Amino acid sequence: MTDDISLVALSGLGPDRAAEVRALVRDVPDYPHPPVVFRDITPLLADGGAFGDVIEAFADLAEAHGGIDVVAGMEARGFLLGAPLATRLGVGFVPLRKAGKLPPPVERVDYELEYGSASIELRTGTLRPGSRVLLVDDVLATGGTARAAATLVERCGAVVAGLAFLLELAGLGGRERLAGRTVDTLLRAES
Repeated sequence: MTDDISLVALSGLGPDRAAEVRALVRDVPDYPHPPVVFRDITPLLADGGAFGDVIEAFADLAEAHGGIDVVAGMEARGFLLGAPLATRLGVGFVPLRKAGKLPPPVERVDYELEYGSASIELRTGTLRPGSRVLLVDDVLATGGTARAAATLVERCGAVVAGLAFLLELAGLGGRERLAGRTVDTLLRAES
């Protein structure tokens, strides 16, 4: 994999530390099936210093967006990054769940994936109209889930202040699917 460490998003870490953080994202070839390369963030999460650095880098991005009211994490790894970020920012955290995981009433957006369809839900009334929301997840790949999450937040009357990802797989076109939105990533890989 060829990496391009984003110096904008990780400028506070410096290029050496950014490379150390990237090294903690384990590449698992052919998982769950060939030719997919799964990006395992477990080693990064297990390293307290690196995990803290990532949360601080996300906080810097959030502060650049000005006035975030809520962090929303996409199931499931977005929860692992979004909840500590919300705590760091002193704002609330909202989980965006897969269909059927929340008690009613819920708002729901159905969307297509490259291998089928899915749905994402949010408990009705969780977001206040006009709230500025930062959407967080671990990987931006094709952008389908992220686009559905943004649609869901806006359907609830809130404003998507930005979308932030630990790693962007640039070759899969997710950023293009989110055209017109503010998208930030800490690390970038071609695929």
